[in-house]
Amino acid sequence: MDDDHRATAVGALADREYPAAGDAYARAGWDRLAEPREGRSPFDADENGWAGTPLEQLLLSGLCYRVAGLEDRAAHRGHEGIAVARDLEHALDRPEQHACLQEFAADFRVVGGLDGVDSAYEAVESAYRSAGDAVTDPRTVATTPLFQAAASPLKQVARGLSNGEIAVSWEDLHGSDPDDAGAFLARRAGFKRQRFPGLLERAVDAGTLAAPRGTTAYDNARFRCPNCSATDVNWIRDHVLCLRCSTPMVDQ
Repeated sequence: MDDDHRATAVGALADREYPAAGDAYARAGWDRLAEPREGRSPFDADENGWAGTPLEQLLLSGLCYRVAGLEDRAAHRGHEGIAVARDLEHALDRPEQHACLQEFAADFRVVGGLDGVDSAYEAVESAYRSAGDAVTDPRTVATTPLFQAAASPLKQVARGLSNGEIAVSWEDLHGSDPDDAGAFLARRAGFKRQRFPGLLERAVDAGTLAAPRGTTAYDNARFRCPNCSATDVNWIRDHVLCLRCSTPMVDQ
């Protein structure tokens, strides 16, 4: 069911119906949280950290409410997300996973407009550095579902402010040197501390949030955007959207 709710959320983003998108993302998160992976409890240890997916949906829900000007609802989602992330620390058993859950909690502070953002991210940096000795391959860790889910909302906000292009790269989040695992992962928190609040404020001021980036094609003669006339396409969740402004494309 969470796939249906996520598709509904993307459709609402395309229609600029941000409260409806926030509601759909919340339903996706709650639905997926009960069973992050088929046959798996959210309270089971999991080296992949599939519980990150519902946390991502709850975070996106809060982002939609912020862009819609629903600050109280965004704050409620922020408090909820922090509580869920902290609870999941009792399930996931790797120290780098605990640090990533703390990263999620800091993100929820940003999205909820809550106090303590800088100190939260500074604590995450410290947690990653402490976890570094237990990580043999930080590049693999950073590609697990948990870590990818923690990176996706920031990327979604940033691309909406960059003409739909990828605006936060792998190197931005991790640097190029994985030999020091703690520093490699801690860069995520440092980058977010410096950039996430400002990017979100720009999105709020603009009153827009892009759809996620899916499969893309440039200069596709079959489609044209009725809003900005672009022919660059983003296929995401059964929707055919403009890569530039997330408007539903017209088949020519």
